[in-house]
Amino acid sequence: MVIKELIWNKRNLEHIKKHNVTVDEVESIARKIVVHKKAKQGRYSIVGRVGSRIITVIINRIGPGIYYPVTARDAAKKERKRIYEKEKKQIS
Repeated sequence: MVIKELIWNKRNLEHIKKHNVTVDEVESIARKIVVHKKAKQGRYSIVGRVGSRIITVIINRIGPGIYYPVTARDAAKKERKRIYEKEKKQIS
């Protein structure tokens, strides 16, 4: 998955702020996705690390390489586990 551009508007900016996630954190994860999978309603779930924080971002595809961030939050335990396993494989 290659993300070239994220579309921001007042709605998604306010929504991620409620989860204490910044635009910079979402943009950083979009540049270095560790795990991604197809989610409900044709959306995608991307999970990545920003410093010591692991964040899940739900995005909706708008066009080739263009996505709309629907929400972003701290990753759930199951999502964090997938990141740890992937990172462990990369180190080995």
